[in-house]
Amino acid sequence: MGRPKLAYVHLAACSGCEISFLDNFERLLDIMEMVDVEYMTLIMDAREAPKVDIVFVDGAACLQSGEAVETLKKARENSSYLVAWGGCSTTATINNFCRGGQLPQPQHEAFPPISRLVKVDAFVPGSPPAPQMAYNVIKAFVEGDLDYLKYLSSYEVGGYACGCDLWKDIVENSLCIGCGACAMACPTRAITMEMGRPNVIFDRCVKCGACYAQCPRSFLPTAAIEGMMKRLMEE
Repeated sequence: MGRPKLAYVHLAACSGCEISFLDNFERLLDIMEMVDVEYMTLIMDAREAPKVDIVFVDGAACLQSGEAVETLKKARENSSYLVAWGGCSTTATINNFCRGGQLPQPQHEAFPPISRLVKVDAFVPGSPPAPQMAYNVIKAFVEGDLDYLKYLSSYEVGGYACGCDLWKDIVENSLCIGCGACAMACPTRAITMEMGRPNVIFDRCVKCGACYAQCPRSFLPTAAIEGMMKRLMEE
């Protein structure tokens, strides 16, 4: 069998995540040894994404753009494994605040996470994610390393998440261990550690979900913990 085929689809976003993908430097050559890159508009002249084994989708699809929605649906239809690459595809980030259309009747345009429109097999949050993550995901896919991909396949990684979710789900449930992983993961330095707890500077938060995804306590069964707290209150 030949090497798996890869496509990279760019939707509504800056090119930061795309540049991060290419910033693998010499490892980019290793990636091209593992897969055949069939579609990536930044490095090749190709107009339509063909059928591939794995596709990276960067950016959000504007619901008011039939072309964007159709591009996303075709990317899903033409691939066996779809990766939401970066914050704009996993959580929609600051696209959630986009306002399109102008006078005389301004229109609020919607850019939801792509998981609202198509099935996502793996989420890689961050604005942008680290370049090494592209290499690691592709290597795991090629080698069939399901243990590595299992974490990225959780819908807890995808979907809307910001610093406020750390407080709601982690700090308020007494799960925070003060490790600082959330602060280290934040690309805009919107989180500082104050007395062992994350302090969120909301004006800097771009809602990329990197902090929540990096928190080692975010995957604990909070429903079970809430049940335990309820039983303790009843005793």
